[in-house]
Amino acid sequence: MAEGTAADAFAALLRELKDRSGLSYGVLAKRLHMSTSTLHRYCNGDAVPTDYAPVERLARLCKASPTELVELHRRWVLADAMRGSRKGAEVSEAAPVGEGPVSGGAGPVVEVSRGFRPPSRRAAVLSGVALVAVLGAVAFAVNPLSDGAGDQGRHSPVGSASQDDRVSAPPTETSPAPSAKDTESGGESITPSVSPSVSRTGGDDAGPPLTVATRPYTWEGPCSQHYLIDEPSTKVPPPPFEQDATAWVSAEGAVSAGEQLLTLTVQGTGEQTVVLDKLTVHVVGKDTPPAWNDYVMGVGCGGSVPTRPFTVALDAARPAVVAGSGQSDFPLKVSESDPEVLRITADASAYDVRWYLELDWSSGPRKGTLVIDDGGEPFRTSGNNGRPAYEFPLGGEEWVESPEQGS
Repeated sequence: MAEGTAADAFAALLRELKDRSGLSYGVLAKRLHMSTSTLHRYCNGDAVPTDYAPVERLARLCKASPTELVELHRRWVLADAMRGSRKGAEVSEAAPVGEGPVSGGAGPVVEVSRGFRPPSRRAAVLSGVALVAVLGAVAFAVNPLSDGAGDQGRHSPVGSASQDDRVSAPPTETSPAPSAKDTESGGESITPSVSPSVSRTGGDDAGPPLTVATRPYTWEGPCSQHYLIDEPSTKVPPPPFEQDATAWVSAEGAVSAGEQLLTLTVQGTGEQTVVLDKLTVHVVGKDTPPAWNDYVMGVGCGGSVPTRPFTVALDAARPAVVAGSGQSDFPLKVSESDPEVLRITADASAYDVRWYLELDWSSGPRKGTLVIDDGGEPFRTSGNNGRPAYEFPLGGEEWVESPEQGS
């Protein structure tokens, strides 16, 4: 399918949903916190959103059915993959992987990091084809980023019940820590390093001049978060308060569903300014979402309007951290007296995704990388479309069936 065809098919379904809703472009754009002209471009096929989250919000505002939500996501993935493959081809022509730096000593255009091979043009196209196969009820998982097969069924819970805020520890090595093979299931998936890694240009043996406190289970509102749990509603305890979410997730083996909001508090350890150069997403594995029940933490709570300073579309062929409209993008600066709080919303619809982040920093002649994960394990965020849904009414005493499936 040509790029134009994929983008046109995606835009056609957007227009159909918009027209059927009876809402104007101006009304929809205001509710989606985007400009009217941007929404016009999406619906006319002039542009494809880099983040799926606003697409899904638009579809839900237009009362899309579960079938339409799946089809819309399929079309977006195909359009996004074709755009990504075109850009990948341009980069490959400039400097193919393994052929050394480009002229001027700027280093390789494509960085191979932590044992992952960057997706090729063919892999990007195949990722779209793979999604069609998954949505057609194919019983095996497709992972365009690694050759390992994801284990099925219930996985070990991620997160620790001992603390909510995890602060990165100083490294014990002066070179980047190698990634380890996951040997528990005999697969080839790669587990990220637990310790941050630092590369230095001088002889300084001090640790990294910054810390990152991670809250992996932040909620936009008291009722906003969904979790998949492999238990009937009669065996699931009432939803926790947000501050107790980590322990609750660990105890129930829960998986963030639909989206996961991370809060990263980045602070320097001294007066010297530290530059946060970039934040990179690494996908460890993509599986079919587990056939578990979807539990929303409550209904009738109200809550504030969601803010999304940064987003990550985990279903995309090349997930990336994208700054929201009006949000300062990388590079950013921090010091001991001037920290940064980063709120990152990662969403998934078609896959069960295991992923982590790497934060590249520099300070004077020093530079390095911090691994940001869930207490030594990858974050895990899964799609929940079509899953049996339950909600806990405000003031209620038990879970009740939700009128809608999935989030």
